Amino acid sequence: MTNKNKNARSNGLNIAFIAIPVLLIVIIGALVLNGGILGESSGANVVKDSDLVIKLDEVTETAKFYPVVMGGTKLEVLAVKAPDGTIRTAFNTCQVCYASGRGYYKQEGNELVCQNCGNRFGMDDVEVTRGGCNPVPITEDYKTANDEEIVISKDFLNEAKIIFSNWKN
Repeated sequence: MTNKNKNARSNGLNIAFIAIPVLLIVIIGALVLNGGILGESSGANVVKDSDLVIKLDEVTETAKFYPVVMGGTKLEVLAVKAPDGTIRTAFNTCQVCYASGRGYYKQEGNELVCQNCGNRFGMDDVEVTRGGCNPVPITEDYKTANDEEIVISKDFLNEAKIIFSNWKN
């Protein structure tokens, strides 16, 4: 092998040794920022083994998803402002499809869509409709509210973790 070929090969290896770590750092950084590694939803902080506090001024017509971890089980609560102006809350899992692990909702326009069966569900039905393929309601009996916030108790969240045991969101 000539010196010219050795130098070209050596330069190629040097570039690879620099480029690969830089590329890995960029990929990992992008995953962390987009929640791909940490799994955070809607940029919300993960609540761990405590009450979930939802500030009313951050709830809009776009569903906001609040990640919660109770005893190592990941749960998610959604809050949305319904067309009548009321704030509605529910667990982001389907009353029928939850056992599949894929019975969670994503918003498309003014509807929530079950990622398991495709059922579409209007925002005005959140927390109101029970039974069937819809988000599990969190009714007034299971939360406290004032002019600034809604609080869902740690005890209630802990009881609900069973419906998230197979969750794959």
